[in-house]
Amino acid sequence: MKSFLSKLWQDESGQGATEYILILVVVAVIVMVFKDKIVTIIETRTEEMGGKLGEVFKGR
Repeated sequence: MKSFLSKLWQDESGQGATEYILILVVVAVIVMVFKDKIVTIIETRTEEMGGKLGEVFKGR
């Protein structure tokens, strides 16, 4: 039993998946906290791009 528990404790095969899940959770929390600011930035950038594209196509 002691050797089984020792092997189980030293087994790191599932560690990669756990790390990826933790990273995803942290990113999800950051997005949820800063959601309004992220949306504002994206809307501003798309409006700026639309205005610049309009200027380009008006000149043609």
